[in-house]
Amino acid sequence: MTALPNLIFASRWLQLPLYLGLILAQAVYVYQFWIELVHLIEAAFGNQAALATLVKTSGYQATAILGPDGKVVGYEAITALNETIIMLVVLALIDVVMISNLLIMVIVGGYETFVSRLRLEGHPDQPEWLNQVNASVLKVKLATAIIGISSIHLLKTFINAANYTDKVLMWQTIIHVAFLFSALAIALADRIMHPAGDDH
Repeated sequence: MTALPNLIFASRWLQLPLYLGLILAQAVYVYQFWIELVHLIEAAFGNQAALATLVKTSGYQATAILGPDGKVVGYEAITALNETIIMLVVLALIDVVMISNLLIMVIVGGYETFVSRLRLEGHPDQPEWLNQVNASVLKVKLATAIIGISSIHLLKTFINAANYTDKVLMWQTIIHVAFLFSALAIALADRIMHPAGDDH
């Protein structure tokens, strides 16, 4: 190749800092996961400070205390973990794991597709999906991963539905359905461009 095509082809390495940055973001998620898990364990053993942190970060709100006129005058004190708080925290942990999986998919798949081969053939830990990865397959996998993350967020909202307005619940559901249709459209476009049995 002449100098200009060589330069253009070598420009793919400009993406390397982006993937290294995503690895650092992954490290932040790992740190956040362990912070939340430690708080959950501490709260299970009666640590009130950890419990207060979980209640604040999970968005959980205690049962309202109504006055004689029917207005909210306060909220019941939360002195121990309950099932709803545990579910919200565990779903938040699952959410972190799913976003982390999404990051790995982007880092490994994106690097393999757009930068350079990882040369993992024969490695016992090589992901199965990496053999067939290309830009089209990566888009479909990312879309399905985003649907999974959206589902977790929607489930957290429904569990804690008393603390959200009907408008928020409605829009979160609509956005989730929009993600579903977007993923279906991406998968359908991929199927049309690459019919079954067609090597791509």
